[in-house]
Formats: sequence, structure tokens, C-alpha cells
Amino acid sequence: MAKRVVLVTGASRGIGAETARQLGRAGAHVLVNYREKRKRAEGVVEEIRAAGGSAAAECADLADPAAVEALLARVGRLDGLVLNASGGMERGADPGYAMRLNRDAQVSLATSALPLMPAGSRIVFVTSHQAHFSRDGHPLPDDYAPVAASKRAGEDALRSLIPVFAARGVGFTVVSGDMIDGTIIVRLLERRDPDAVATRRAGGPLPTVEEFGAAVAEALDAGHPDGHTVYIGGADYLSGSRQG
Repeated sequence: MAKRVVLVTGASRGIGAETARQLGRAGAHVLVNYREKRKRAEGVVEEIRAAGGSAAAECADLADPAAVEALLARVGRLDGLVLNASGGMERGADPGYAMRLNRDAQVSLATSALPLMPAGSRIVFVTSHQAHFSRDGHPLPDDYAPVAASKRAGEDALRSLIPVFAARGVGFTVVSGDMIDGTIIVRLLERRDPDAVATRRAGGPLPTVEEFGAAVAEALDAGHPDGHTVYIGGADYLSGSRQG
């Protein structure tokens, strides 16, 4: 049987890279998407291949429709799509960038990829508790608030498409995590709002990249009902919050 093909966006580092590694170990052919970090993406591909897996690096700026069209033309078939790429805290990013990437680009990629996905495939959207629970009154670092709002908007837009996905037999799952130790977001927040990170650490160890990557990879196969959310860490978010 042919290997299943899984595209992981934003996979040159952090959670995306770890998800790609774990999927490679599980036998998938992993498409490691990146925007600029070619050497890092190729390094992830080399790691997967060295461990006996199959992978290829795929360059595409998800906010560029022409780049996405070219990417999907090269892919041909997808059995899984992990929507991990996000942004908005980059230095010099314009005010509308977070929404274009975290909402508009996610919807565009998911809907454009749908014709390539056979029945039984699954789309997984990766988010943070800070974004997922952004309407429940939890405090947010000032710099992250626009990102959280755009990530939640992206999740809502994708959830509205569940009937469209289901009509083609494609599942949809969300994986939401507390601050993930070792990620670029936590490092940025530690520089800009160290108290916010210190407060999270005071409540117990933060989930690791390895733990979160495993949860994302497993979500492709867990058979969750459409729209189910997998939560990693952050028990205080889950108690008394409106989940879903």
C-alpha cells in the first residue's frame, strides 16, 4: 500500500517539526512546509529519512494564494493536513497580517486542499489555550492579544466548514495547548512579558514540544468526532471555561 501523505504547515521548527518527526516515525510520507527557513526544513526532512521515514520539504507562503496553488499542484494527494503555521508577533508585521495568516490563509488552504483528500482523511488545526479560550476572560499578554483573536477567528471559520468537510468524508479536529516550553512564542513572551510566562510556570511544568507534537500527530488517527478539541496542559483553563 502507498504511504499516506500528510502536509504539516510551519514545520521547519518547534511543534510543526516535532509533529513531522512523529508522523515520519509512524510511517507517513511527511511534507514539511516552510516559508523562509529552507535549511531548517531540509534538516527536519533529513532527520525523518535518517530514522527510516519518508519526507520532503515544501516551500510556500500560506498567505500567498499563488504559492498555495503551486504547492497543492505538486502534492497531488493528501491523507492528512496539519494546520500548524501561525504568526503575528513578527517584528515589522503589519496590523492585518495576523488575521490574514491565522484565519484567511487557514481557510483558503483547507478548502483548496479538500479535493485532494480522500474519504477518511483528517484536518487538524493547532492552536493555543490563550487563543481557544480568548473569550473566557483569561488575561493575555498585550502583544499576543491580536494573535489570539486571529487564531480564534481561524478556528471558528474552520469549524463553520465542518459540514463541508464531512460531506467529503474528511474529519476535523482541534488541538489546543497551554504555553509550550521551548517554542518561539514562549521565548518571545519571556522577553516581552516575562511575568505572563512566570505565572504559567508557577502553576506547574509547561507541556513540552515533544508532548504536544505527539498529541497533534495522534489527532490524525484518534477517530475523534468532528469538531472535537484535544487539550494539552492548562488545567486552570479547562475548569469553569466554555469548552469547544
